[in-house]
Amino acid sequence: MRTAIATSDYHVSGETFINRHIAHLFGGDTVVIAGRTNGDDPYGKPVFTRRQKLGAVDLAILPFHATRNRLLHGTSRLPFGTGYRALAEFLHAQKVEVILAEFGTQALAVAPIANDLGIPCFSYFRGTDASKHLRSRRICRAYRLMMPRLAGIVSVSQFLLDNLASVGVTHPNAHVIPSGVDVRRFAPGTKRPLSCLAVGRFVEKKAPLTTLRSFVEATAQRPEARLDFIGDGPLLSEAQSLAQELGAAGRVTFHDAQPHDFVRDRLETTQFFLQHSVTAADGNTEGLPTAIQEAMAAGCITVSTRHAGIPEAIEEGETGFLVEERDASGFTAAISRAMDISDKPAMATRARAVAETRFDNGRLIGTLEDAIRDTVAGRL
Repeated sequence: MRTAIATSDYHVSGETFINRHIAHLFGGDTVVIAGRTNGDDPYGKPVFTRRQKLGAVDLAILPFHATRNRLLHGTSRLPFGTGYRALAEFLHAQKVEVILAEFGTQALAVAPIANDLGIPCFSYFRGTDASKHLRSRRICRAYRLMMPRLAGIVSVSQFLLDNLASVGVTHPNAHVIPSGVDVRRFAPGTKRPLSCLAVGRFVEKKAPLTTLRSFVEATAQRPEARLDFIGDGPLLSEAQSLAQELGAAGRVTFHDAQPHDFVRDRLETTQFFLQHSVTAADGNTEGLPTAIQEAMAAGCITVSTRHAGIPEAIEEGETGFLVEERDASGFTAAISRAMDISDKPAMATRARAVAETRFDNGRLIGTLEDAIRDTVAGRL
């Protein structure tokens, strides 16, 4: 089924979940609708870029269309004029049968033209689009107006669907389908005793300073324990200074941002995965972190928080340990408990089994394809 994947930026190497759909959905029979493109197209796909420089005629009619679209759709970001016609021609020429918008905010831009052309449109909600953005009454209204224009919605966690429902954004054809992980590439290796890993941007939502402090406190009597951070961001320098201040610089390594293969290799030999996710001040949350799914596939014991969709993946005491958000002392204790369990390989094996059963992206892409096919065929 010829599918157009609508995304904000193309190609972003870190957006593995979107790139996987571009490469593999319906056997790779896909094209791309991008807000912007950096010119990198590793999959050799036809690409349409929405955000083009406006000509004189489009600039003249912009105020009318912006006002009209805000009234009818709750957003002014829809294509119009030359851009509308070019996108319609692209979709027609590429024989697109369905549109999958990655993130709800992208669906706002493509759902109306999909309706005009009679193309079923689906939206995949992943995190920010169903948390931080819901602080905006304008976006909530736009989402509510959009729902009848969509053939269905997908979310990486039930948590995000509940978030949307709390502001009156619901759809009768809604599915929870995690992003998943390639369980054939992320697999357990020989684990380094007391090795810990944290992966992600150094931002408030990931609480890296809490992770660092708790690791240092939990391993005060375990000098052989090590923590690796992979990622960059605004809190990186503060975290590096804190490691020095805590006298842990020799036990904590900051790797900055690294390719996906580097992350995979580290997970393979890491015993404990640490992620103290919290709701940021602006309302931003996780959906269901891909890094945690990858860690489980690699047989890591996860220590994390009861945040967003994480409790939907981690079973307390069976595949990992969870504490409340911002409970720093609880997080320290949870790391200690994880390191003290007598049969670590058994917990690691259970984590791997859950990943194989619930987070195999090969199966999950099939689940998504079935949901789309059944909807288009009128079976849902």
